[in-house]
Parts: sequence; structure tokens; C-alpha cells
Amino acid sequence: MKPDEILAYCLKNLEGTTLVESWGEKGVFYNPNHILKRGVYVLTIKEKDGENDKSSNLNRQGIYRVNLGLKRCTFQNLFGYIPARPAAGGVVEMPYDFTAIDCLLPHPVYAWMGWVSILNPSDLAFNELKPLIQEAYEFAIEKFKKRK
Repeated sequence: MKPDEILAYCLKNLEGTTLVESWGEKGVFYNPNHILKRGVYVLTIKEKDGENDKSSNLNRQGIYRVNLGLKRCTFQNLFGYIPARPAAGGVVEMPYDFTAIDCLLPHPVYAWMGWVSILNPSDLAFNELKPLIQEAYEFAIEKFKKRK
């Protein structure tokens, strides 16, 4: 899968979403009718390391990371526990190789918020990711309703 294919899938299948590019990422936000300034994150794609996020080594040629926020209970079912928030610029303390490709992993920085990630998902992995994308979308709708 290529990043633009993932973004296109989300924008086509998740009603009320919009694409926002900022901080070196492309994000799919739930924001029907642009009611909020930005909306609520559903999914992001990061294609390069940032000042406070170098743990996935995204500066490798052709490497990108898909990130999505899940409900805490889903995250716990997948990974066993919610880690503590790392210090600024730090990485969550969990026994994972955050540079591994095509593996669903806790997000190296935002796992404490229930975020997961996957580097360069294959077609098969992306198909397995679709129910989690749907959950992230529905969770974004819940948060949107509280904010508007």
C-alpha cells in the first residue's frame, strides 16, 4: 500500500472526513461541514522523523507510518496494558521494535492515549487494519459531538 491509497480509502469510505496536512503529516480528520477549526483526528500518515518522534526511523527510504487512535479498551485488548506517558521527546516503555515494518504496534509516543501504528502496511495488513480504522472513525465522531 502507498500512503495516498490509504488516505483515499479513508476519504472515500469515512463520511464527513477531510484531509489536513500539518507538522509533516497528512491527517484524516472527522469534521463534517468544517464546523470545527480542524476537526478530530481519525488517522495520520507520517513520512519523516520529527523533533520529538524519531523512534520509528522514518527517514529510511520509502518508510512511512500509519497512526490511529483507538479506545483504550481496544488498545488494552491488543497489547495488554496502557503504558505511562513518556517524557517530552521520549518513547513509551513497551517491549516492541518500533522500526518493524508491516506489524501492528503501539504508537511509540502516543500509546499512552490508545494510539496504534503500522509501518508500510501490506495489502493484507491494511485489510486487517480496516476494522480498527472504522473504530478510530467512530471514536472521532464521539469526540466531535462533545466538542461542537
